[in-house]
Amino acid sequence: MKKRKIELAVISDVHLGTYGCHADELIAYLNSIQPKKLVLNGDIIDIWQFSKRYFPSSHLKVLKKLIGMASKGTEVYYITGNHDEMLRKFSDTSMGNFKIMDKLVLNLDGKKAWIFHGDVFDVSIQNAKWLAKLGGYGYDLLILINSFFNWGLTQMGREKYSLSKRIKNSVKSAVKYIDNFERTAADLAIENDYDYVICGHIHQPKKEHYENKYGSCVYLNSGDWVENLTALEYSFKRWRIYHYNHDRLSPFFVDEDLKEMDMNELIASITNKDAEIEELTKDIQTERAKGLDNQGFEQD
Repeated sequence: MKKRKIELAVISDVHLGTYGCHADELIAYLNSIQPKKLVLNGDIIDIWQFSKRYFPSSHLKVLKKLIGMASKGTEVYYITGNHDEMLRKFSDTSMGNFKIMDKLVLNLDGKKAWIFHGDVFDVSIQNAKWLAKLGGYGYDLLILINSFFNWGLTQMGREKYSLSKRIKNSVKSAVKYIDNFERTAADLAIENDYDYVICGHIHQPKKEHYENKYGSCVYLNSGDWVENLTALEYSFKRWRIYHYNHDRLSPFFVDEDLKEMDMNELIASITNKDAEIEELTKDIQTERAKGLDNQGFEQD
């Protein structure tokens, strides 16, 4: 597969070692890109819920892939989150192109990007970690139930449904928490003269411009690989949110016009192009034959 060359990719909240992790889809995404820098923005391995009884080979392949990318020249930054906080004792450790840290500041075409997981804003983690861990187990159970529910919907030919998204969007306190999280991150970024602030943690992919009386910044969230299957990509001085379910065919598209075509149109355009090339080849061969004939050579 042809790889897309990008400056920077950011993924977070993979939660390897849990039932909700979409490891196969993440491997497919990582195989489709060739980034100069890759930021793993927290909760990549779910150490809170780690169990020897459940760590499938596909989850192990993700770790091997990340190490392999670092060995082939990609700068990989592992930023610790709350679910993998045990790795914070190794902060500022470097192993070749692989670095572990708690936060990261990058210069992107003259603009400063402040990258951290975001659990520092979570009061429940700071003051009642046991409650946050209990919530993590509950969330994983909900995802597991949801997977069986979606299997049934798929068998009936219906679209998949996210129970956790429905609950989050219907509970006012959850909506308010997310809004406060984003606003707090943006305000702190503006206060410290950062142009971009990039977080994970809340599993809500987003790109939004924020302003206050002191200035402005762009807030970005890489989402997760449990429900949304999203990443952030930076190239040609622009940010975009990558959605696996919608963008997984993007390596096969040359430009956005082709991306808008349905599969039948794409096949038809390729078929027509092949026919045009074949016709052009015949014309060239005919002209060459005429040229040889004019120079006095016999034709077979």
